[in-house]
Amino acid sequence: MKRLLIFFTWLWLLVPVFSEAQQVRVLSDGVEFRGDLGSTQRKTILLENESKEVKTYLLKSLRGNVGSSQTVRICIGENCFDPKKDLAKIKLELEPGELLTDLYLVFDMGIVETRGSFDLSFVNENNLRDQFVVEARYEVEDPSNKVDEFDYKDIVLSDVYPNPSVRIAQFDYALKNKSIKARIAINSFIGNPIANYELDPDRNTLAINVSDFNPGVYFYTLFLDNKNIVTKKLVVKK
Repeated sequence: MKRLLIFFTWLWLLVPVFSEAQQVRVLSDGVEFRGDLGSTQRKTILLENESKEVKTYLLKSLRGNVGSSQTVRICIGENCFDPKKDLAKIKLELEPGELLTDLYLVFDMGIVETRGSFDLSFVNENNLRDQFVVEARYEVEDPSNKVDEFDYKDIVLSDVYPNPSVRIAQFDYALKNKSIKARIAINSFIGNPIANYELDPDRNTLAINVSDFNPGVYFYTLFLDNKNIVTKKLVVKK
């Protein structure tokens, strides 16, 4: 009986810890960098403050294996930092209920064909138990290999990532012709229309919330001025 009482007391003390841990969510699942030797890629990291108070986080550590010829930078808006040198300068502040969209990772592929992964650990400056982790993977390929990127006259569009997706599916793009109408259409496996998303010429990332999609295979199509350009597969998991 005494042991049972101790167990429930311990469990009760941990409840605040568990509840605090869920107040800021990383919506970008498993950031992936994949590209040619010598190239550079930028990925958006989406964060959501689900609490009713201002949250301020500092970068605690960079863990994992970033190759000797690869470099990673953390950008907050237009300000970019080297996490190995500028650890104390990297600070995120999220307002109550805020969806943070101006946090980016910039990855230089380097000159060596390799692959690996790394984690960025952030901690609340006022509560060390309040933490979150951004997970990233990379694969550097020889230039003779195909890169998952569509480069057309009017647009450059990345493949959807992560794929499979659980919560958020993202595209990176750059409209070379700002006057063209570009959109992404999502269809079910049997061709039923699910959603349409116009690509804002003043932005470079499209984030799609797939948490309400049924698990399964979907297809996304790029349209330029209502002309079907290319179709590829998106997998949604729970």
